[in-house]
Amino acid sequence: MRLALTANGPGEVAGWVRPLLRRLYARDPHLDAHVFLVPDDYATGGEAAMARGLFPDARIYEPSEYVRFALGRSVAGEPPSVDVVLYLGGDLMHAARLRARLGGKAATYKFGSRRSAATLDRAYAVDAGNVRQLLAWNVPADKILQTGNLAIDGALLEAEQPLEEQAPVDGILIMPGSRPYEVEQLFPFFLTAARRIKRERPEIPIAFGISPFTDLESIRSALARGGDPRIWSEKGRLVREDDVDYCETLDASVRVPIVRNALSAAKRSRLVLTIPGTKVIELAALGVPVVAITPLNVPEKITINGPLTYLDRLPLIGAPLKAAAVTAFAKRFPYHTQPNIDARATVLDELHGMLTPGRVARVALERYDDRAWLADTGERLAALYADHVGAADRMAGSLLELAS
Repeated sequence: MRLALTANGPGEVAGWVRPLLRRLYARDPHLDAHVFLVPDDYATGGEAAMARGLFPDARIYEPSEYVRFALGRSVAGEPPSVDVVLYLGGDLMHAARLRARLGGKAATYKFGSRRSAATLDRAYAVDAGNVRQLLAWNVPADKILQTGNLAIDGALLEAEQPLEEQAPVDGILIMPGSRPYEVEQLFPFFLTAARRIKRERPEIPIAFGISPFTDLESIRSALARGGDPRIWSEKGRLVREDDVDYCETLDASVRVPIVRNALSAAKRSRLVLTIPGTKVIELAALGVPVVAITPLNVPEKITINGPLTYLDRLPLIGAPLKAAAVTAFAKRFPYHTQPNIDARATVLDELHGMLTPGRVARVALERYDDRAWLADTGERLAALYADHVGAADRMAGSLLELAS
């Protein structure tokens, strides 16, 4: 099979593309895969390198290459045609543009639109609610296949990676996010929260679990700046000792090691502190208790879906307009994490609004010591996505059938 697919940010590449291509190559070693990374202002820039490392036999296109190709120009390695074009991240128009140039059957995962519904040959749904969404977008019922959430298989895959020695045993793992804004603001914020935790409970092991897309220089720069004054964080520094990198307070009283195999570390941690996103679904699949925070201290810099995310670029009025829009949007929804949304109940803890490192530290300590909550939350989270295991293999089998 020759397959072209779109992808954009770190969550899509690690959580969707990785498990699916892994299963496709297992089923069809001669797969000719073309991964087009489409423009995304909030991507990390490391997506292409990671994808090439994982799948050396695939042709990975940088966003700049995709743009050239989409505009009708030639790029190295482009296929003359493909069997299937799959939307797996980015704007739907990018997948439509690839199909216009490459032909093939059209498939989409999770998202659709009324405009493109008639052109689809297959739509893959995450769950029953997603099936209803696709039907509302006029996707014919016989074109929809409920496969499950690819991110679950992605999490199980990543959790199999070797465990680093500095990973906390029965401690707290902090996963701040990988987008530039998240690194810039949340590393200082969480380091300050770690300082508060250590002040009361120095015996609790704490570590930062970072994305493979996060480079150390961006962490170093973020700690040196200390974040926006509105997040009430202290400055810190990045230090290295015995081949281990640490986030350290300026007075060197608190030193928090960095681990890269975050989900492997999460499996043996008692609690994870993080933000809403794909990583929360992955942690849920592993049955790891979570406290997720949505700080609205600097709302104009937060990434949201749709064109409103660019409002802050307008001179003078842009930043306050986006701040108001983000705050209003956040208040509309009682839950910001997918597990709580799917359960329609508070399974894992969420903190929203103007947050301080001290408050986050206090809630983390309360949950860390609550054995009953930890056990109940872990069991409920694991059960929530048990039926999704194997989504990548189900989807791979369907794509191969579609291409035949």
